[in-house]
Amino acid sequence: MTQQTPKAQIMLEARLNGTLTGADSQRGYEAVYSQVGNIAQSDSFYRWILDLLALQPGESYLDVSCGQAELPRLAQQQGIRAHGMDLSHNALITGHTLMRAHNLVTANSQQLPYQSNSFDVISNIGSLEHYLDMAQAVREMARVLKPDGRALILVPNTFSLLTNVWIAFRQGRTSIDPYQPIQRYAARIEWQELLEENGLNVIKTLKYERERPRTWPDFMDYARRPKQMARLLLTPFIPLNLAWSFVFMCHKARPVPV
Repeated sequence: MTQQTPKAQIMLEARLNGTLTGADSQRGYEAVYSQVGNIAQSDSFYRWILDLLALQPGESYLDVSCGQAELPRLAQQQGIRAHGMDLSHNALITGHTLMRAHNLVTANSQQLPYQSNSFDVISNIGSLEHYLDMAQAVREMARVLKPDGRALILVPNTFSLLTNVWIAFRQGRTSIDPYQPIQRYAARIEWQELLEENGLNVIKTLKYERERPRTWPDFMDYARRPKQMARLLLTPFIPLNLAWSFVFMCHKARPVPV
């Protein structure tokens, strides 16, 4: 007899400064982008994500929680009808003035200001784990995705070998990001269940540890940070279930016939 895993909601959560409401989160991110400035990933990272998205001419694309609009900007440079939305108005001001990105909207990811079936492609990069209501945010992304659309969701792993497990081993602590009002981790199947219970079907899962440098500045950044270079070199040997983050390639779930 096969033993089934009991149904349970499993999530490691940390909340900074008593974050309880959407207004609390918004104040937190406005402060981050006004005081800290750029908390973006490398240019090579965003180019890698764009390769995975495989955007085609004529497609409409939305990056949910786009930060300073790095992905919409790069997509717009390729002639894609790209849109970005974020909870932080300060982040979008920077995206518009410095990144020269367009079609940016300040909004809450749990109430997307778009009509249903609007976009061919949606991305959510390292943001879902910071929402008050993650399930509602997934449902909203599924709602605005076209019936034959696709989504890319990147989320962190509780059992990241080179981050969470290593920090716990060395320091006896949980890894905390000081810039995120709410932070959550889960294992691969737990994230997949969250997505599939709220309107997205996972087609493929990839691991993310570190991206290979695609520009000279990014290569030099690795050269100046030997620990990150070592992590990049170890990336091929890290098992999927122990990676830093998971990249879920999804399709919109088909309605269940009544």
